Amino acid sequence: MGPRARRDQAQAGSPQLTEPLEVDGGEPRLVAGRCVECGAYTFPRGDRCPSCGGGEVERALLPREGTLWTWTTQGFEPKPPYVRDGDGDFVPYGVGYVEFDGFLRVEGRLTESDPDRLRIGMPMRVVALPRGERVAYAFAPA
Repeated sequence: MGPRARRDQAQAGSPQLTEPLEVDGGEPRLVAGRCVECGAYTFPRGDRCPSCGGGEVERALLPREGTLWTWTTQGFEPKPPYVRDGDGDFVPYGVGYVEFDGFLRVEGRLTESDPDRLRIGMPMRVVALPRGERVAYAFAPA
């Protein structure tokens, strides 16, 4: 079974996964691009390499775990198209960069926002985060 078939099978009867997220072996993974000409990784995957301009970018799955490189807390509600969790008041959330050693750093939402529970260098894993009708990626402490 190919990658698309696995992703489609995992999506059956569930909210739609956003483009850079895929389920591989039952675990969410981020889909990046790797330039065939210079070897640079990009996220999300594009048609051209931003490093060298090369036009052949192959699909590459990032590791399931990385390291928290830096983070902050989003303390105010962003402007639309932000999707609020549920119908209640805005709840602050963590945002950070996770480094996938040997690949690149990816910015994303964190499932943890308590400053006492986050530290630079801690292991993080990719998780699926329901966002209305879609499922996006986020990072959770490993």
